[in-house]
Amino acid sequence: ILLLNLRSIYGVFLIMLTIIFSMLSMLGFMGWMFHITGYKYFNFTMMNTSMPIVLLTIANSDGVHMLSRFFKEMRRKGNVKDAINNTLESLSLPIFLTSFTTSIAFLTMFFSPIKHMSGYGVSMAFGISWAWILSVTLIPSLLLIKHWNTNFKSINSKSILEKLVHIIKQIIQKYPKIVLSSGLVIVFISIIGIFYISVEVNTNKFFKPGHPIRDSAEFVDSKLMGSMNLLVKANADIKSPDVLNQIDSLQSYLTSNEKVNISISIVDIIKQMHQSVMDDNSNYNIIPDEREKVNNLFTMYSMTGDPDDFSSLIDYEYKSALITSMMQSISTTETVELVSNVEEWIKTNISENIYLEISGLAVFFRDFVDLVIKSSITSILSSILIIFFIAWYYFRSYIMGLLAIIPLSSAILINFGLMGLFGIELSHVTALLTSIIIGVGVDFAIHYLSELQRNNNLNERSLVNDKTIDDVGYPILLDVMSNMGFSALLFSAVVPLNYMGGLMVFAMIS
Repeated sequence: ILLLNLRSIYGVFLIMLTIIFSMLSMLGFMGWMFHITGYKYFNFTMMNTSMPIVLLTIANSDGVHMLSRFFKEMRRKGNVKDAINNTLESLSLPIFLTSFTTSIAFLTMFFSPIKHMSGYGVSMAFGISWAWILSVTLIPSLLLIKHWNTNFKSINSKSILEKLVHIIKQIIQKYPKIVLSSGLVIVFISIIGIFYISVEVNTNKFFKPGHPIRDSAEFVDSKLMGSMNLLVKANADIKSPDVLNQIDSLQSYLTSNEKVNISISIVDIIKQMHQSVMDDNSNYNIIPDEREKVNNLFTMYSMTGDPDDFSSLIDYEYKSALITSMMQSISTTETVELVSNVEEWIKTNISENIYLEISGLAVFFRDFVDLVIKSSITSILSSILIIFFIAWYYFRSYIMGLLAIIPLSSAILINFGLMGLFGIELSHVTALLTSIIIGVGVDFAIHYLSELQRNNNLNERSLVNDKTIDDVGYPILLDVMSNMGFSALLFSAVVPLNYMGGLMVFAMIS
């Protein structure tokens, strides 16, 4: 896409070089940080698979603006040094601002309740900063050492996208109110979809049917005990028949759920031993009604049973017991509902003399949903607020600050709305799409506003807008089109990355 529009192999090579060097530096930074600090938050996890995608977007944006502006200045000046001087003069501040604001936005992840997001944010901030340094040093240096022929198509003629920008400019200048109102309608319709977003954090669901990881999980679910668990720790007098009977009723409730394959506790051992002692009479597959009988059965098991089995079911002081339930891998929505139902049943049916603590993978998924939502909201609001104040400070106008955050705020609302409307699930992977939208959205806005400010010396407002769109419209549109390459993620084996591929197209357009 870049080659078709820039029409310069050397130009595309410079952009790719910037992207590759930025990625390698970011990954190297992660390795050094882990080596120096020992913090596990700098490990490369499934969540970090999106890091190259995000950095590629932002590094590509810097390179595209530099190259497209250079070719435009070469067309005007016909001299390489003058073209590079003008390019750096006009782009040094906006590229610094976009890199600075985006880095700060990622650093806000340091305060995320999901601690691995802090390592993600710090590493991304380094990669973005390095991409900025390369864009204003490496690219101009390599442009200077090459001999440029002013007869090159990339210099002396406009590309298809440049011609398209001219058409868009005419539509905007002729129908500004229609353009604005149409955008607002799209945003308001999208907001409705936000209320239909579902969250999915079960990693088994991240893989398509037929993938070895998902097939393995489904085999364990259907043929074995299940790949998920729900653990309940009962703190009470475990030798009490009443306590054991209440644990037994909890197990019966758990196994009544079709998704729960099996539930195991010390109660099962006591009932089996009681039946064996009473000559295997099935009528005695119950908990004895006297404490002394229960105590005798415990003593027998502690003397004859496997000590490891005993310690995994109950403590040696008989003050706590563990109920382990194995279940099929279910969606996060079903998991949240299951855990909530169990908690509600416990409140209604278990007496106050028993203190129950629920944990296990099912509870982790339930709690992780809250963390994903809180993390997304925290990073979005803090990023937008910080970008607003930075833009306000540099442009010396709160109106400019507001204009800097309107495009990215609208794009965030549109994309989350589309996720709800199209049934795309929010996970800790797709939540990172917000970072891309913020990174790219603020780039577009700041480049436009910076150029607008540079052109304010012109007398008429129409001339200011006209020149601004001419100068920054093409690189913005080229950036959008080149990032459409992320649709390749639709072929990924990881489902959330499929979603990111599709949403990236909408993100770039919005």
